[in-house]
Amino acid sequence: MLKKTAEQMVKQALRAVDPYTLIQNQVSLKNNILSVSGKEFLLQDFGKIYVIGCGKAAAPMAAAMEDILGDRLHAGAVVVKYGHSEKLKKISLYEAAHPVPDENCLAAGKKLITLAEQAGSSDLVIVLISGGGSALFDQLPSGISLQDLAELNKMLLDCGADIEEINTLRKHISLVKGGRLAGIISPAVTVSLILSDVIGDPLESIASGPSAPDSTSFEDALQILEKYKIKDAVPAAVYRRLKNGSDGKVQDTPKADNTLFDSVYNFIIGSNSIALDALEREAAKAGFNTFILSDRLQGEAGQTAKVLAAILKSSFAGKNSIKPPACLIAGGEPTVTIKGSGLGGRNQELVLAVLLELKKTDIDFYFCSIGTDGTDGPTDAAGAWIDQDSCAKAQKLNLDMQSYLEDNDAYHFFEKMEQLVKTGPTRTNVMDIIFCLF
Repeated sequence: MLKKTAEQMVKQALRAVDPYTLIQNQVSLKNNILSVSGKEFLLQDFGKIYVIGCGKAAAPMAAAMEDILGDRLHAGAVVVKYGHSEKLKKISLYEAAHPVPDENCLAAGKKLITLAEQAGSSDLVIVLISGGGSALFDQLPSGISLQDLAELNKMLLDCGADIEEINTLRKHISLVKGGRLAGIISPAVTVSLILSDVIGDPLESIASGPSAPDSTSFEDALQILEKYKIKDAVPAAVYRRLKNGSDGKVQDTPKADNTLFDSVYNFIIGSNSIALDALEREAAKAGFNTFILSDRLQGEAGQTAKVLAAILKSSFAGKNSIKPPACLIAGGEPTVTIKGSGLGGRNQELVLAVLLELKKTDIDFYFCSIGTDGTDGPTDAAGAWIDQDSCAKAQKLNLDMQSYLEDNDAYHFFEKMEQLVKTGPTRTNVMDIIFCLF
């Protein structure tokens, strides 16, 4: 019964953050007035309307804008992760690699920039932004190669840096991130529709903030390299650009006082909290007492698991105010510092670490953690789940939980347990959803 309820909860949560639906709910066109989250734009004031976009959710977002704008749409182009495309009527669609960029990321970036440069002072450019956009959309300064970019991205993913730190580095070796795309579009008006995959929904960090002012600096980027002790390991061309920028030899990203942002409008249309609210509604509908712990979980997955397991132990023992049947819910995006040679992702690692903390329990429960994009790390799973029988099952299969965890090999652990969660590409991305039914 718990597993069936959990599966329905996940289904409804993903439906709530469907990009097409989110745009249709918040963007409308009536009597030549484009309304975006209550802000009105008189289309008679504009000549041509362009749509460009990047990220895992860009295809359904583009489809929604095509349906809304109809014949008013002049041209468009978006780039998505391989396998995340769909048929569009007028907007060109390109596929590229994620999380480590390939040559198609740069090729698609060039197409989007060429289109953006066509916009004149009387035109409107609608920018569709979602998680994954940082890797999928880029143009590099002279001297920095695709291989340099790929090496830096992999290094940042492996070292345990959080998404804001990763994006600080990305913004400072890019010609489009950190508000630079807004500069390319200017003097045309920019309206950005944004699906947030970053804790707290900071505009400058989502897909590295291509249309938002950037508060970080080249010096900040250098300090992150120092923090994770990778300064000497990053490609020489990357370090040289960051150092030149810190020394004032390269212009920094545009800041909030730059007048180009006078004609830029950024709207968050989807976030993790929407998915959590949907989880809560579905659990309550099934008769569970609900409580949302936080939409801002972050830090090392192993440490986050210890905190969650401690809360669950207290809840199972009746030491807090929420009583069974109950559902505890959380969201966010933990990180993993890769030390082993196994296969997994932050959600799978989190669930395995929780299992290691809980071990055996007499309480019937179902706990899971999944990435809303359907992809957890470099795997085909969105996450994993455990219940009161998982510890005994692992012992019966002679699976050493600690060894799998130390080798960052949660995928193969849960594959053998037949407890992976596989949704396939969801074409949305609002971080992770975590919950426990008991």
